[in-house]
Amino acid sequence: MDATTIRVREPRELLALLPYQLGFRPERSAVAVALRPPRGRVGLIARVDLPDLADDDFGPQLARRLVTHLVGDGAARAVLVVYADADPRRPSGGDLAVAASLSRVTPREPPGCVDPSEAARAAHAVRHFRDAAGPFLGDVQVWVVTPDGYLSFDCTDPVCCPPGGRPLRDLQATEVGAHMVLAGAMVADSRETLVPDTPAGGPARRNATRAADRWRVRRAEAALAGPPWVALWRSSGLRAWRTEVAAAMAGDVAARPAVLGRLNASLGDVVLRDAVLMTLIPGSAGLPEASLGDAGPTASTGEVAGTEIASALSAIVGPDGGVPPDPDIDAAASSVLERLVSHASSADRAPALTLLGLLAWWRGDGARAGVLLERALRADPGHRLAHLLMDALAAGLAPGWVRAGR
Repeated sequence: MDATTIRVREPRELLALLPYQLGFRPERSAVAVALRPPRGRVGLIARVDLPDLADDDFGPQLARRLVTHLVGDGAARAVLVVYADADPRRPSGGDLAVAASLSRVTPREPPGCVDPSEAARAAHAVRHFRDAAGPFLGDVQVWVVTPDGYLSFDCTDPVCCPPGGRPLRDLQATEVGAHMVLAGAMVADSRETLVPDTPAGGPARRNATRAADRWRVRRAEAALAGPPWVALWRSSGLRAWRTEVAAAMAGDVAARPAVLGRLNASLGDVVLRDAVLMTLIPGSAGLPEASLGDAGPTASTGEVAGTEIASALSAIVGPDGGVPPDPDIDAAASSVLERLVSHASSADRAPALTLLGLLAWWRGDGARAGVLLERALRADPGHRLAHLLMDALAAGLAPGWVRAGR
């Protein structure tokens, strides 16, 4: 939805908008929303896990980081939306005093109760964010969305915000909701289902795994033969990648297990993976091949000036000269990488998932990037590039072309 103006006095519109902006229905999350002057236009939307923001050690630091990004986006005010399992104003037993001390609500024992930890978690998260935002963004309005209703965190009026909140169906009867539905916008049921993860059939996956094993053996043989042979192995893998991407751009998305297995083995080589990454950058020309060195069996390994490679990579991360991804290259490369993931063994998934995460982050889809990178780190907890990209997401770092346009 382009140039949508949401006013603070219309909280239903904002609450209806957020799942469409995120691409999924948040669960156990805190979503900070920048409101830009002069009319409260929605700006940056940043989601974090609710337990992280509620944590007494890490939460205040995370809250300050969120506020920094909101202010940097031009926010004059902010709204915090807490997605919790139940109405956090309905604590039980001894947790009533905890909730009272951490929020502005005067709790009362209503019918029914929730897990005390849920009430305390929401209250801690709200306190941390309000403490960080107060000096810069003033009073922060807080809304809560549960699986059954929505409510103002500070409202004690049982008519305005009854126990459990107002029904969620109210959020469907909004201008934003109607516009999104008519535009064909879709919302995934959860963050995890935002990115389907469907393995290929058993025989195809086994064939791809056998091919990957063969190409790793060849890599080991090349290492024994010497650097020129390693360069040959890498150059051959890069050509296979370019051929598969070109086929995808021409509409050929057939799954070729032997080729996909070879590419999964190729991406396990960091130098070759970085060359593949450079093929995604508009204007990279011959840099990917040059970064691998000479391919002849008697040639020495070539070197590419570091400034040239840094200049190419700045197209992704740097605000000066940062460019968005080329839509055709993005679509074709993503198609190939998705097939690589579906045909990879559990141990081989991390490189392709990481490159998919990078492409998602580069196009500005942080939610999708986060899911892909988390899967990459589950496959390989030590994957360095995945960790670097996760750090960028955690810091709220936008790709260069986005920052250049702010």
